[in-house]
Amino acid sequence: MRQSKIERKTKETEISLQLALDGTGRAEIDTGIGFFDHMLELLGRHALVDLKVKAKGDVDVDYHHTVEDVGLVFGKALNEALGDRKGLVRYGFASIPMDETLCEASVDLGGRPFIVVQSPMKHMMAKDFEVKLVEEFFRAVSVESRSNIHLRQIYGDEAHHVCEGFFKSYARALRAAKAIDPNEKGIPSSKGVI
Repeated sequence: MRQSKIERKTKETEISLQLALDGTGRAEIDTGIGFFDHMLELLGRHALVDLKVKAKGDVDVDYHHTVEDVGLVFGKALNEALGDRKGLVRYGFASIPMDETLCEASVDLGGRPFIVVQSPMKHMMAKDFEVKLVEEFFRAVSVESRSNIHLRQIYGDEAHHVCEGFFKSYARALRAAKAIDPNEKGIPSSKGVI
């Protein structure tokens, strides 16, 4: 079973997260940030991972600490659940329409953290949630999961749809990348290691 359970406690946040990579999309999310909960539920559903997150954070100060720290814990759990990464498809890509918005994601689970997010709406708000926090979440995921993530907003003008497009496209790209390739007998890298 490719799964992991991670806990993290700091002066700013307390997080418990369980991840099963070969799940059915079941999600139980409680971060204290309603909009973020919705995004994480979408991630679980569209990546077909089972995800359970319980987070307490200083959301009265800002959402940043909670969002970033959940990203760190999710990334660490993803890295642990992937194990030695033998047999992985490794790469994934998805382009997701969300009404007037089109977003795409490319993912490489090849051990090299890097992130690029292209969106002219980074400082727009979806209710009280800044689009820029999506980048902070995925930056933390990238670092701790040792994965390369590229997110691009092709077009769109509604902040909620942009956030949803990013989470759904990442989830679908991850779904493809985390799959086991029956033809891949070892590590999916010409170096022989990830």
